[in-house]
Formats: sequence, C-alpha cells, structure tokens
Amino acid sequence: MTFEVRTTGGGVYTFDSFECAIQRLAPRCEHCDCRILGHGVEVNGRFFCCAHCARTADSLGAEIKDTVGAHPG
Repeated sequence: MTFEVRTTGGGVYTFDSFECAIQRLAPRCEHCDCRILGHGVEVNGRFFCCAHCARTADSLGAEIKDTVGAHPG
C-alpha cells in the first residue's frame, strides 16, 4: 500500500512508509541538523527543531518568544 504527498510547490511523491516520506520531505534544523517533525520553530525564514536551537543560532535569541509552559494571566 502506498500513499501520495503533494507539496505546495507542486511536487508529487509516492511513498510506502512515513519514515521514507520524512527522510525525503522533512526539513532539517539549522542548528543541530535533526529532522523537524511536528511544529518546529521558524524565525526569519530559518527553521529549527525547537526554541532552544533557535535561541542558540546566531543573534536570533532575542526574537524567540517561547510560551511553552506559560500560564495565561
């Protein structure tokens, strides 16, 4: 059984496992080079796997607004 992935850029890919799709399509963190699964963090068009990696990147720390664990009010 296979499935097809269509990207917003017009690419069409056929895979037989999620692992293969991830290896082909998932972006890599600009800091640690791991595959970004889930939401990740984008700052100025650059992609990171987490807020920690984004903060560690060159002069981006001040721009990261991480609210994980924050309570409203």
